[in-house]
Parts: sequence; C-alpha cells; structure tokens
Amino acid sequence: MKTVFVEELRSDADLFDQPFVLLDVTQRKTKDGRTYILFGLGDNSGKIGGVYWNVPDEVVTDCLPGKVVLVTGDVRLYNKRLQVVAVDMQPFEPGSMADFIPASRRNQEEMIAELRQIIAELRRPLHQLLTSVLLEPAFLRRFADAPAAKMMHHAYVGGLLEHSLAMVPFCRLAAERYATIDRDILIAGALLHDVGKVHAYDLGAAFLITDEERLVGHITRGVVMVEKAIDGVTDFTPELRQHLVHLLVSHHGTLEWGSPILPRTLEAVLLHQIDLLESRVQGFIDHVSAEPGDTAWTSRSPMFGCELKRG
Repeated sequence: MKTVFVEELRSDADLFDQPFVLLDVTQRKTKDGRTYILFGLGDNSGKIGGVYWNVPDEVVTDCLPGKVVLVTGDVRLYNKRLQVVAVDMQPFEPGSMADFIPASRRNQEEMIAELRQIIAELRRPLHQLLTSVLLEPAFLRRFADAPAAKMMHHAYVGGLLEHSLAMVPFCRLAAERYATIDRDILIAGALLHDVGKVHAYDLGAAFLITDEERLVGHITRGVVMVEKAIDGVTDFTPELRQHLVHLLVSHHGTLEWGSPILPRTLEAVLLHQIDLLESRVQGFIDHVSAEPGDTAWTSRSPMFGCELKRG
C-alpha cells in the first residue's frame, strides 16, 4: 500500500522502498566514466525529479519509464528545488494503479453531461456529426479517459475532455463579441480539434506516446475520423465539411508546431488562439501545482522555458 505521496515530500525526508511511477530516465556518464541517471518520479499527487549516482546496470535495464519502482534514498534541496537522491531502485508490480495515475479533479460524469448539453445545442448537421463521433458509447468512454498531453498540460486521465470543454466558453464569448463568427462551427472545432489524441497515448501511468501518434499523428487521425463520420450525415454540405476540416488541420497555428496548413478563416484563427490560451493557462497551473515544496519559484517549465512564480 502506498503511504508516501509526492505532494508530501520535504527536504531531508528519508525514503525506503517507497513506490512511485518512473516517468522518464536519462542515462549519463561522469567525467571518470561512471554511469548515473536523471529521472522523474510521480504519482497521482505530483512529480519530482531525481538523480541516482553509480547506478547498477540492472537498474538501467529493469527500471523503465511507465513502470512503478520502489525507491530508497532521501529528499534534498538542490538549487532551491526538491529532488530525490536514490541509492536503490527496484521494479514493483502494485495491486492497483489508482495511486499512481493522475486524474482530472472534475467529476467525469458531470463533464460528459456537459458535453452532451453542448452538442444538443448545435445546429442540425453539426449536432448529428458530433453525436456520431463523440457520443458513440465505446468511443465516449475512451474520449473521457484520455489525457490531453503527455506532460505539458492536462496530462491526466480526463484531461482531453476537460480541455475541450474549457475552450467552449471562450468560443461563446468570441461569438458574442464578433458578429460575423460562425458560433456553432467554432464550438464544434473546439470539441473535435484533438479527437485524434484518443489514439495518441497509452493510458498507463506515464502516458507513453503510441506508435499511432508517432507514425500518423493526432491531427491526421482526427481528420480521417471526422471525414468518415461526415459521410454518414445528411445535409452536410461540401462547404461546411471543408470549413470544419480546415479548423482541425490548422489548429496548431504554425507549420513549426505541426499544423499542415496555417489558419485561413476567422474561426480557424480564433480556434488556434483559444486552444493556445486555455492550454497555456492550465499548463502554468499544472506545473505549479505538481511540484512539491513551498518555494517562491518552481523549476524550469518545459512549456514556458523558464521558472514560474507561485502566487
């Protein structure tokens, strides 16, 4: 049974065979050729980095990202940040993964009910499409469980649904402010923009990236899913199909960020900016809340490229 959680760790705490999920491992060599590893540990309360000096070869071989390990060592302050200094690490098979996989703080059934209500308010062709894609029972369960990312933002069970729903109020606000916006297609784009991520991550403890994501990508997969579903919807005009598909393929905003094409409609420009805003804000919150300790500044955020100030 797990008794020590990341959020409880403090400087000078001793760890003896405490289970954590191993999030990542980087193997390095000292100047005199000795092997050491930098690693990330986590559970459902947060994440913490660490180091293991003079690591045995069997640990490097047996302790892999995504697996639960028993850690022995202590917690220290290094550059004003807490880190684990390990002296032993062994593979471990827990009876349940509930303590190791982070999940949305929002109630899942409440989020699903909100999703159903939003879809019910869309005009007919879009209502039919989103019903067939998102509310199909088997797919809905996967959509409700999926994370939105591996680490940057909403990286927890239910994160994809939470992120998609959180974009909708911004879509409504934009439609109220700018009269020329097609409100329904913007909302449909928000709910569908990352639908391919259902296939992007393994739902294990470390949300490892799947072969599907590496070889196809969630944007391509999402477009294929949506276009196939459109074929079964009556009254879905070629113009509406093209407009919606453009939202999906351009929502990353730039070619450097993985969009096959740049946003070229007002709704596409807005969808990208709303996605960026919501993911950045939640990414800030996630980074600050996931780190143990009460220092004024966090460690370097991979999303923002700098330390973040708690406040």
